[in-house]
Amino acid sequence: MGKKRIIKKGGGSDVAGTSRALNRIPKRKLASGKLNILATFNNTLLTLCDTKGNAVMSASSGALGFKGSRKSTPFAAAKVGEIIGEKAQQMGMKDAEVVVRGVGAGRESALRAFTGKGIGVTRITDMTPVPFNGPRAPKPRRI
Repeated sequence: MGKKRIIKKGGGSDVAGTSRALNRIPKRKLASGKLNILATFNNTLLTLCDTKGNAVMSASSGALGFKGSRKSTPFAAAKVGEIIGEKAQQMGMKDAEVVVRGVGAGRESALRAFTGKGIGVTRITDMTPVPFNGPRAPKPRRI
């Protein structure tokens, strides 16, 4: 007759594991830093660094609990941006430089969610890698 449905009680009411992701916050205090956004076709990764470039914290849509094709959605990227923004706010960050890499769907939504937490953006740089020559051209067709 099919599977039995099991209803789990308790737990977090968040969409993804946002409450669990906010538990680990570094004790360091940063006034300014650098946010690296890597938006691929399959995932969105955000890394928060200090001004020297040392990674302080990172989060991704896969780490929040999104699976499969939902990882690459703008909604998942926005959730990751909110998490990193909230952590940065608790660390005392006021402004950040943003470096965006990749051509995924979560580029803008992650940045919008990060700035929505009250952190100013001083500079946005697009460092998406572009091939100089690209892949090898196909052989000419023989008829």
